Amino acid sequence: MAAEMSGGDLSRLRQLNALAVIEALQGQESLTLTEVAKRTGLSRASAEDVVRELLHKGWVAEAGATAGGVGRPARRYRFRAEAGRVLGVDIGGHKIRAVVADLDGNVLHSARVQVTPEMGRLERLEAVDRAATECLEGAGLTGRDVWASGVGTTGLVDGVGRVLLSDALPEWTGVDLAAHVRRLAPAPVLVENDSKLAALAECWRGVARYAKDMVFLLAGLRTGAGLVIDGKLHKGFANASGEIGALPVLGWIRAQEHLRAASGEAGDVFAAARNGDKAALAAVRRYVKDLALGASALVLTLDPQMVVVGGGFSRSADVLIEPLKRELDRWCIRTPEVRMSALGDEAVVLGAVRLALDDVEDRLLDGRSPLVRHL
Repeated sequence: MAAEMSGGDLSRLRQLNALAVIEALQGQESLTLTEVAKRTGLSRASAEDVVRELLHKGWVAEAGATAGGVGRPARRYRFRAEAGRVLGVDIGGHKIRAVVADLDGNVLHSARVQVTPEMGRLERLEAVDRAATECLEGAGLTGRDVWASGVGTTGLVDGVGRVLLSDALPEWTGVDLAAHVRRLAPAPVLVENDSKLAALAECWRGVARYAKDMVFLLAGLRTGAGLVIDGKLHKGFANASGEIGALPVLGWIRAQEHLRAASGEAGDVFAAARNGDKAALAAVRRYVKDLALGASALVLTLDPQMVVVGGGFSRSADVLIEPLKRELDRWCIRTPEVRMSALGDEAVVLGAVRLALDDVEDRLLDGRSPLVRHL
């Protein structure tokens, strides 16, 4: 005889059903109850109960009725993406980017502040404040209107939003980003390494939407990696997964020096290589060889479906992709599909938005719905 479900089990089931209905409605103009039931696998009666509860909580709204046909028109329902807002922030060496998005992840307003890699901690934090404040004010919001914030940064980040180690930015090691951003927007603040967030964004809105196992390579003025395993961002025991560049023998620390030695500006080297310049082509080959060493180690370990190359150099896909494939062919038992990011420099901030949205959905799932306090 099957064991009876406890009250806690039933509560969890209701939360899972609610999340399934929300995911079915997200991105859709509207659905009928029959369509909701079909997409979620729930019975029509169960779908009706869940939709009624979500209507009461403010997550769902009626969207009119279906015209035509015989009998009473079927009611339609939509997800209220406008019910809440999330904040995404990308903290880089050359820019701070902030965006406000709705609960469907649509960017409603953005702001950008130029910075330099040489800036100290206080200057960079002030730039974060300017970007976030400008973005919120431009969207007609205050920090208290934000349901959750996601923040992407260079460096190794711990589980509570503090930068444990940053080689790229001076004075950045030890900064408590979660606490700082919480001064502007008091809702939960989630902080993550930029390579990991870019990987998250690629699986959400980029070229890796159909890949369950993926390696993301951040190729730019520095090199990093993010891993997606079985459809989920892999963080590791201490949130340090993908930090393979710490091994000097793999060449990621020196990779960019090949491009600087050739011309001083990476963009100029890629442009010259595109035009057939022999010295530039040789520099790109040396850069790709170093990039491929670490990438091959990750591919041999994970056996991913796809490798996605993003970051500042992803704009030069035409001169990077084929040499990278050839190098991976040399070292890997099976070379996965290699794609350039479709998100470019938007990837990290979109990953920050997705991180914030995941937190909002998690709070719905465990019964701490942000909407409850707004109704």
